[in-house]
Amino acid sequence: MKILIADDEKLARLRLESLIAECGENFQVVAEAKNGLEALQKWKQTQAQVLLLDIRMPEMSGLQVAQELLKFENPPAVIFTTAYDSHALAAFEANAIDYLLKPIRKDRLLTALQKAQVFKQAQLQLLQKNLPSENRRSHLCVQVAGDLHLLSVEEILYFQAEQKYVIAKTRHKDYLLDDSLKALEEEFSDSFLRIHRNALVSLRHIHELHKQEDGQVLVKFHDFEQTLAVSRRLLAKVKACFKDFKLNNL
Repeated sequence: MKILIADDEKLARLRLESLIAECGENFQVVAEAKNGLEALQKWKQTQAQVLLLDIRMPEMSGLQVAQELLKFENPPAVIFTTAYDSHALAAFEANAIDYLLKPIRKDRLLTALQKAQVFKQAQLQLLQKNLPSENRRSHLCVQVAGDLHLLSVEEILYFQAEQKYVIAKTRHKDYLLDDSLKALEEEFSDSFLRIHRNALVSLRHIHELHKQEDGQVLVKFHDFEQTLAVSRRLLAKVKACFKDFKLNNL
């Protein structure tokens, strides 16, 4: 079984590698990563069957990496590692493959790896549905010229569905996403507003709702020329949500 270790602490990675070696020849470490983005890149290269993911890593947590892995047809089994026995564990304990509390013991690691051998993709999907809201992504993983990059959600003006893809629009560039518009709406419901069946707009980037002579209402952005039309069916809700956002962010 091929294993990838992701932890921002080198000593933690070395300890896990040593423990895995003691678990027998059936388990082999094929790559290591020091952050979430690197973990995704290394997994794409190695197709490791198991990821040992530290929960707290810079920019992209282990939970967020698990969300990204759902986009792939055959995602690996995920085992979380953490130094914090806190409320976060209760949010996914029943649905995760397993989690290991640091300092990790050999017998617990072996048990977790054995569980991973009977991993079902449905378990990871259940984990995604039960992620606490504070673990929603601050960055999205996007492909640029074949490489993975992190895109800050705060930079995104809007998401727009076009044929089979969703585009994340920033002031300077468009990015293709694998996420569905519905999934993005559910994850970022506090900061993005659906204005049309094919568009979600960042509330923080809206300058005004402009009504034209024909009655059509357009979303205008701060320091950005392009506008988006608001669906007549959603107009009342859009106006109310935009007003509430402005009042709460004065």
